[in-house]
Amino acid sequence: MNQLAEELNAILAGSTAGRLLSDLGKHMYFPKGILTQSAEAGEKAHRFNATIGMAYEDGKPMMLDALREALPTLSPEEAVAYAPTGGVMALRKEWKTAMSRKNPSLAGKSFSLPVVVPGLTAAVSYISDLFIDPGDEVVIPDMHWPNYRLIVEERKCAKGVTFPIFSLGGYNVKGLEAALHGTKGSKAVCLLNFPNNPTGYSLTLKEADAIIALLVALADGGRDVLVIADDAYFGLQYQEGLLRESIFARLADAHERILAVKADGPTKEDYVWGFRTGFITFAGKGLSEAAQDALVKKTLGIIRSSVSSSSGLAQHLLLKALLYPGYENQKTRYRKVLEGRYRAMMDYFSKRELPSCLEPLPFNSGYFMSFLCKGISAEALRVELLEKSSIGTISMQDKYLRVAFSSLEEEHIPEFLDIVVASAEKLAKKA
Repeated sequence: MNQLAEELNAILAGSTAGRLLSDLGKHMYFPKGILTQSAEAGEKAHRFNATIGMAYEDGKPMMLDALREALPTLSPEEAVAYAPTGGVMALRKEWKTAMSRKNPSLAGKSFSLPVVVPGLTAAVSYISDLFIDPGDEVVIPDMHWPNYRLIVEERKCAKGVTFPIFSLGGYNVKGLEAALHGTKGSKAVCLLNFPNNPTGYSLTLKEADAIIALLVALADGGRDVLVIADDAYFGLQYQEGLLRESIFARLADAHERILAVKADGPTKEDYVWGFRTGFITFAGKGLSEAAQDALVKKTLGIIRSSVSSSSGLAQHLLLKALLYPGYENQKTRYRKVLEGRYRAMMDYFSKRELPSCLEPLPFNSGYFMSFLCKGISAEALRVELLEKSSIGTISMQDKYLRVAFSSLEEEHIPEFLDIVVASAEKLAKKA
């Protein structure tokens, strides 16, 4: 094992984070090679700097005229230069500041500087690299983003342990508890995603308190608990009484045996889907700043050994957006548009008795809602809608039909739902 990895492991020795590390995580480190030497040269090589693999002209990175015309407000350094492996430092600091503002429960708590990764998929994947070994069990609800299985079961050769996401019209807290207690070994791992994709469900405050309590009880029982908070749809709640901050904030100092890792980014909440920019942040009660930094450096090793660094252009554009006057007002306006679409869905369901073959599952936030298809095939319904009505939806497990109401204009929602209902009734009659 590399000496740098051993040094980071020594810092983490005896901590929950150290015990949770996967074999790959234990081997990870950030090399003191070209990047470190280039950084030193950036500070001290004022005469000539022949370290970094970029081409310069008149002291600035070369930039094609076509790009200069397309990106007139950006300097060559912002537009085409490499970003540091961990991300543009000004952006990382601004995101951390914003995280505290958006999550009041983080007040006074210690958590790491966020690390920039190429999107939320990469965030979940890299966290899995750090902490999940082949054969490990990872608890996720039965309705989840399908990429979780690709990451956890195929890339990491671990086992996804599922439980029914809903019970009695709300989140199945007891099901989560039973699934965690049913896993084997000294560590317990769960992946929580709110608002949830594909259901569009966020926890009520009561449900959030119950989940925190069960995780603390699990830790009290002597197990090391890893909680991955996937906050891709952060801040998009449309009802009162919901948890509007990340569960990460509640877990940041909940127990010495709980390590909370936040995967978030601007993709959905800042409406920049193609930026492929995400963040990873670590927190845990008693996790020292040195231990936080060790986890960050191990993450940098994961990044360096895979994509090297994330898009600098996207990071600089995002930073400009975060600092733009009226930024929050613009986000509020778009949130209201999405909420209007949500309320149009709810209004339809309140006024129309749906056929027994089509049951809307609980939803209160995010981009999506899902139907439970009873007695009919969700895939058959998807194909029927696509082929006969030119309507696109997503079928999952052949029993759920996911609808992204985020992509539907509010005035079109009644017509859309009329067609979905009619198509489902047509299939039910044939069954």
